[in-house]
Amino acid sequence: MKWILALLVAGWLGGTSGAWAETSLDPAPDRFVAGTSYTLGFWVLQHGTHPYEGELSPVGLRFTRPDGESLTFPGTPLPEAGHYAASVVLPAGDWKIEGLQGMFMPYQAGTVSVPGGLKAEPVRKESIDGFVAQGVDYWGAVRPPGFPDLPAEPAPVARATAASAPPAPPSDPLPPSAPPPPAPSSRVAGAAGVPAWTLPLAAAGGAALAAGAWWLVRRRSADDEEPPPRDPSAETIVISG
Repeated sequence: MKWILALLVAGWLGGTSGAWAETSLDPAPDRFVAGTSYTLGFWVLQHGTHPYEGELSPVGLRFTRPDGESLTFPGTPLPEAGHYAASVVLPAGDWKIEGLQGMFMPYQAGTVSVPGGLKAEPVRKESIDGFVAQGVDYWGAVRPPGFPDLPAEPAPVARATAASAPPAPPSDPLPPSAPPPPAPSSRVAGAAGVPAWTLPLAAAGGAALAAGAWWLVRRRSADDEEPPPRDPSAETIVISG
């Protein structure tokens, strides 16, 4: 029983202070005439700052005269979150307007005189400040009265990559200089087409040929020399006994 009482007290506080839900009216016709149909747009916002998440029923507008007569007109959901519309036809008289907010307590949204005009209750500044503090915008061009457009979040800064980075400015041209030396080659200048490693072999072969020629010349010279004549007197005869 205590929790039921607490819930009722909380709902009553919500209906009077906006702590639970609030109903705000869209701009209405300038003049109301008895027996004429009018369409009234209105918003139901939880805590007065954001749409209720889920199905909220029943939702509508209730008109009450000082003599106790009461008329209720159901609300039809519109495309915008928390936005509704109700078609109303009123007899002559002064009427108090209340928003029916489903499970939340009714919220006084304004008054209307028939014939005469409608006076809507202004949106509480605390509700607008709470909406801005939340930083979440639920609507586009069609939005609750008094709620500003929140600034768009800044676009993320793209990181520079090798593909997207701008080309580096051209550097100053280098001063003219001597042409670079030719690449080392395995061929010797002056011996076009002859590899350098063949020169030592050719030199060794030439030396071998020269040595062989010198040896043949010496050999031929030795063969051409005649032996000296023999001297018989110089020979010694040995007689063995």
